[in-house]
Amino acid sequence: MVIGRLVAVVAGLAVVLAGCAGPSTPKDPGPLRPAWQPIALPAPPGPSGRTMVRDVVACAGRWYAVGGAADPAGETRPAAWTSSDGLAWSSVPTAPTSFYGRRHVLYAAACRDGRVAALGAAVGGMHGNPRTGTWSQGPDGTLHDVEVPFGLYGGPRAVSVSRLAAGPGGWLVVGTRVAGAAVWTSGDGERFTAREGLPELASDDRGRTFAYDAVAVPSGWLVVGAVLAPGTTPVAWTSPDARVWRRLELPGADGRGQVQRVTTAGDVVLAVGPVRDGFGTWRWSGSGWRRVGAFGSGGPGALSVRALSADGDRVVAATVDAGGHRLWYSADAGGSWRAVALPVAVPPGGDSGLAVAFVGDRLMVLADPGDGSGGWWARLSEGG
Repeated sequence: MVIGRLVAVVAGLAVVLAGCAGPSTPKDPGPLRPAWQPIALPAPPGPSGRTMVRDVVACAGRWYAVGGAADPAGETRPAAWTSSDGLAWSSVPTAPTSFYGRRHVLYAAACRDGRVAALGAAVGGMHGNPRTGTWSQGPDGTLHDVEVPFGLYGGPRAVSVSRLAAGPGGWLVVGTRVAGAAVWTSGDGERFTAREGLPELASDDRGRTFAYDAVAVPSGWLVVGAVLAPGTTPVAWTSPDARVWRRLELPGADGRGQVQRVTTAGDVVLAVGPVRDGFGTWRWSGSGWRRVGAFGSGGPGALSVRALSADGDRVVAATVDAGGHRLWYSADAGGSWRAVALPVAVPPGGDSGLAVAFVGDRLMVLADPGDGSGGWWARLSEGG
């Protein structure tokens, strides 16, 4: 399956943690249990089958969810949905034109000024690698795949294409090439230019670099990831123009950590990633990074962060461990965390997914346990 391959690529350096730690606090109050309210996602046009939601974003008063659909034979196609209130959803028309575009599952999205763009991929070719492409929303609301050279995202230098971000300076794709961490830039969210092998961003004698996520900041762009040398060190890069980068190591990971998701939370940037004993959180306010919190616990298998969304100081994170997908909530910009009971159990694996977005007082959860996606919303508070 496409998603299985994508998960394997993105989580290839996930921190494998030995042993089993206890709860993150001595007196665990137990998970928050929101009053989840179901929402209905309409079946996308085309043959019947299961829906696969993989990301959800909101901007300019609209919500967008992206993913795909699979028919009973397992053939996939792209799908997307939109809503003005997060409650009533409708399908977004898609217009694939390429062979692989017709088979894409959209796995990452960003929006700006009410317009969405996405990354999609389908497994193909002699070696079964992801064939990745960009999707852009036209004036009529239709998402269409953009014809790109094979080597832009794929080819012999390809490693991974991870996330998509949007901001005042345009659009930014982050990922990794053979030369190390790389970005792709665009002014319109449609045509992207690869920028790889850049000093500080790319691998060098300090180790091999990997980029996992990005966010727009007032000074330009901030990208997060890791350096492998020989342990894993969480790092972040800043740039005013996506051409000249400055690298900073994040403190307190003890040689066993990386940053996989980043977002703005109030007046700070919040980064989250797996560390030796669970998940670590860091804040950046322009004067440097501080390790500010931790949650979860170590155990067998790999840990990864799938989603991070904030509204002011209130933050939700979706993570995966050997036991499945989990949801976490922080009311203080990542300083302290509490587990949140999901409306449905979501196991680990490439055929499952969990997408979350936090806007205003409403938390949106779109979950795929592996047999089709469902949606729920709730108002989240420390009272449960």
